[in-house]
Amino acid sequence: MKIEKYLEPDTEYCNIVKKILKNPEFIKRKEYRHHGNRTVYDHCLLVSVISYKIAKKLNMDYKSAAIGGLLHDFYYKPWQEHKDPRPFFKKHGFAHAGEALENSKTHFPELMNNRIEDIIKKHMFPLNIKPPKYKESWVITCVDKYVSMEIFKDVKNLPKYVGIFKKEKIN
Repeated sequence: MKIEKYLEPDTEYCNIVKKILKNPEFIKRKEYRHHGNRTVYDHCLLVSVISYKIAKKLNMDYKSAAIGGLLHDFYYKPWQEHKDPRPFFKKHGFAHAGEALENSKTHFPELMNNRIEDIIKKHMFPLNIKPPKYKESWVITCVDKYVSMEIFKDVKNLPKYVGIFKKEKIN
């Protein structure tokens, strides 16, 4: 099923997130590869729009869902292009939520609230030990997993997504 068909944001959604979408630092994520052929920018936009629609339908805080969904992977650098020398539990899958929160607070302090911070920080549950506190955080966590399921199309790349790279052979 093509989930891109859900990517039809309405005017209210666009007004909620326009500051983020116009931000030069956020726009750089169009160059960061994510899972499969999708960029971080496209992944975050998809998670955000779907989460916004679900939260709105369920009478939740859909504004926080839209913002948190968009910023959940707003980490510092394109991790797939660099080998990560950190210990396993400090690698991208475990650490990027904290990086995304720091980055979000730096670039969008006026948009932050407790709910959005929880969404960003805990979207990687169960890799994050503490579970999400808010319903909206659970929505983003589940939608992020759903959208990311495309990685199973190419099983040989799964180790890379958890930070395990094959050692290069030396001739």
